[in-house]
Amino acid sequence: MKVAGKTYRSIWLDQQTPLVHVIDQTVLPFRFDIRTLNTVDETAEAIATMVVRGAPLIGVTAACGLYLACHADPSDSNLRQACQRLLDARPTAVNLRWALDRMLPTLLEAPTGSRTAAARTLAQQLCDEDVATNSAIGEHGLELIKEHAHRSSATPVNILTHCNAGWLATVDWGTALSPVFKAHDAGIPIHVWVDETRPRNQGASLTAWELGAHGVPHTVIADNAGGHLMQHQQVDLCIVGSDRTTRTGDVCNKIGTYLKALAAHDNDIPFYAALPSSTIDWSVRDGILEIPIEERSAEEVTHINGIDHQNRMTRVRLSPNDSPAANPAFDVTPRRFMTGIITERGIARASEASLLDLFPEQRASL
Repeated sequence: MKVAGKTYRSIWLDQQTPLVHVIDQTVLPFRFDIRTLNTVDETAEAIATMVVRGAPLIGVTAACGLYLACHADPSDSNLRQACQRLLDARPTAVNLRWALDRMLPTLLEAPTGSRTAAARTLAQQLCDEDVATNSAIGEHGLELIKEHAHRSSATPVNILTHCNAGWLATVDWGTALSPVFKAHDAGIPIHVWVDETRPRNQGASLTAWELGAHGVPHTVIADNAGGHLMQHQQVDLCIVGSDRTTRTGDVCNKIGTYLKALAAHDNDIPFYAALPSSTIDWSVRDGILEIPIEERSAEEVTHINGIDHQNRMTRVRLSPNDSPAANPAFDVTPRRFMTGIITERGIARASEASLLDLFPEQRASL
């Protein structure tokens, strides 16, 4: 995607040196900064502190971190330790483990002297695959938007999304926003309701910034406004991302997604999750019981970032000093509230049978 006329991916390998560059998402939309990662520890910290975030991007970043670890020390013990360090950074998104599982066995089988080159090749391959996968998700989701535009005389098509599932959450294109970008580029009148997504405000800061940079009409709303808009027929469909989806179709996503799904269900509004197959955890059947929910710092709830009247970034407290806060980062939307799941191979119903129809190779592992 483009920023100020220049094309960027959210992460890229340096062409001259063993370094990895990422867009620092903690300072957007107020500043556009590039951060350079030198070591696996810096990579793990970037994942944990949400310099990079979004399930697909977390996975690719972990792959790049393993490449940095391999460059520093390609021994078996160091690679295994690096994998554990990266896995510990964020527990919920399954893409992180998926990416490391793609890389580690191959590296351990390779001669020690060739491991660094192999790690770089594999990390670059995962980056490129992510771009192609998310573009395909966009094409399948675009058909849904086209169908709605053809059925309805009302314009534009109003889509509600939650958190950030745009190109910043992936290497490029995004998941939930990939169909939006493609619909806009195809000339379909479209408007996006952007949930602010407390407590970290990824919608208000990241999604709104992305859509504005691409010229997509959008409106930022308070998280609690979505149900009201649905009741008044101002939402045509909802598309969200996912950090982990079970083989049965339960969708784990940013906290607040479940409440939006309930409102959509009550108002007969289609509710989709858009995700790459790497986000499907084929080992999990019940998302509520089996998916670990990350509990993040209470300070994310009690404080907020912004800019002051002098255009300086600042952080202010929202709640009383002695009031405790809880901060579960994700919730699980049961499959019965999901209209469908948009993947790179097509759109499935939120069921094990339908997902296996798209990914029959997974039958042997169940």
